[in-house]
Amino acid sequence: MEMKEKKSKSKKPWGGRFKKDTDRRVESFTSSLAYDRRLYPYDLAGSVVHARMLARQGIISPAEAEEICRGLQAIGEEIESGSFRFDESDEDIHMAIEKALTARIGKAGEKLHTGRSRNDQVALDVRLYLREQTEALLKLVGDLKKRLVETAKKEIEIVMPGYTHLQKAQPVLLAHYLLAFWEMFDRDEERFRDCRKRIDVMPLGSAALAGTSLSLDREYAAELLQFPRISRNSMDAVSDRDFIAEFIFAASLLMTHMSRFCEDLIIWSSQEFGYVEISDAFTTGSSIMPQKKNPDVAELIRGKTGRVYGHLIAILTILKGLPMTYNRDLQEDKEPLFDTVDTVTAAVAILTEMITRIVYLRPRMEAEAELGFTTATDLAEYLVEKGVPFREAHSIVGRIVAYCLDAGKELAMITFEELKKFHAVFADDVLPRLKAARSVNMKKTFGGTSPERVAERIREIEQGE
Repeated sequence: MEMKEKKSKSKKPWGGRFKKDTDRRVESFTSSLAYDRRLYPYDLAGSVVHARMLARQGIISPAEAEEICRGLQAIGEEIESGSFRFDESDEDIHMAIEKALTARIGKAGEKLHTGRSRNDQVALDVRLYLREQTEALLKLVGDLKKRLVETAKKEIEIVMPGYTHLQKAQPVLLAHYLLAFWEMFDRDEERFRDCRKRIDVMPLGSAALAGTSLSLDREYAAELLQFPRISRNSMDAVSDRDFIAEFIFAASLLMTHMSRFCEDLIIWSSQEFGYVEISDAFTTGSSIMPQKKNPDVAELIRGKTGRVYGHLIAILTILKGLPMTYNRDLQEDKEPLFDTVDTVTAAVAILTEMITRIVYLRPRMEAEAELGFTTATDLAEYLVEKGVPFREAHSIVGRIVAYCLDAGKELAMITFEELKKFHAVFADDVLPRLKAARSVNMKKTFGGTSPERVAERIREIEQGE
C-alpha cells in the first residue's frame, strides 16, 4: 500500500533547491536535537568566536558581530533557564540556535554561518565538549587514586592471601593489592591525558570538506578557543572521530579496572570469604529475604562496564565503512559518547566514595593467609638457597604438600623432623619461613610485596615520582 506524503510547514535553511517540504517522519527520524542539545554551551562558544573572527577579517561588520554575540548570549540564558523552545523540525542544536538567532536579530543572524558548515561546526562542538569532560574525568580518577593510596597507607600491616586462578597462591600485603589498582588507574589517567592531546585540535574553518575561499583567520579562532593546534587537512577534520573512539576505548579500560576491583569486593564481601564489610550506604536489601545485604553498587559498576564496551563497538562500526568525508552516519557518534561520559563519570565518583566506607576484616584475612599452602614457594626457595636446583626443590615441596594433604594438616603445622624426611638440607631455620608474615617480609625485590617496598612505593606516589 502506498503511503501518502505528509508535509512539513517548516522552512529549512538548506531548502533552496528542494521543491517539497521534508516529510515529518523524516524530520523525526533524522533529528538529533533530543540528545545533542547538551552541546549548546559549546555551540554558542564556537559561534561567538566565529562571529568575532568574521568581523576581524572584515567579512561582517563589528556591529553585526556584537549583535550576534548579544543574541547568542540571550539564547544561552533562555536554554539555561529552560524557557527556550526546541522544535524537532530544527534537526539539531546548531539549526535550533541559528533559527532562534535569526528570529531575534534578523539579517545579521543569517550571516553567522558564513564560511562555516555544520560539518566543521559539530566537530568543533564535540571537541570542546569532550575536552571539558576529559578534564573533569581526570580529576575524578585522580581522587580515586588518592583514596587508594590513603587506604593502602592506613592498612599497610594487613597480610592477606594473594590469588591466581581464584586459588590461594602466596601471601601479600593488602596495601600491595590496593596499589596494584593504583597502577591500573594511573595508566588510565595517562591514557586520558594522551587522548586529550588529540581532542585538542581545532577543526573550525574546514567548512564542509574543502575549506573556504573566504579569508578566515583560523589561528585567531584557535587562540580564542584555547586550542593549541589546528587541523591540517579539511577533509580529515570534518570526518575524524578517532578522538571519540579513543576516548571510549580509554573509558572502557577504566571501566575494566573498576569492574575487576568490584568483582573482588563482591567475592570478598560474601560469607564464604568474609574479607570486607561494605557500608550499608552502598548496599541494598532483598524484597523477600530480610537477611540479605547485596553489593549492588559494585555489581552495577561491573554491569555498566559491558554497556561502555558496547559503545566502543558501536563507534568503531559506525566509522569502519564510511566513504570520505562527512556522512550522516556520524550523527550516531553522540549517543554512545554521551552515555559513555555519563556512565564512566558516575562510576568513578561512586566507587571513590564507596572505597572510603569499606572495612577490611584483618583477622579473617590474616587467618586465611596461613591456609592453603601459601608459603610452599617460600619453602622451595629455601631449598634453592641451600643449593638444591629449583626444579628438584619444586618436586620436593610438591611431595611435602601431598603429605600434608594426606595427614590433614597445613604447611605451617609440619615439624622439622617431618621435613628432614624429604631432604637432608632442611635445618631448624626453616620453620619461620612457613609463616605468611615472614613470607611477605622477604619479598623485597623491586615491585615486591614486602612492607619496606610497599612503603617505599607509597612515598614515591605521594612525592609525585
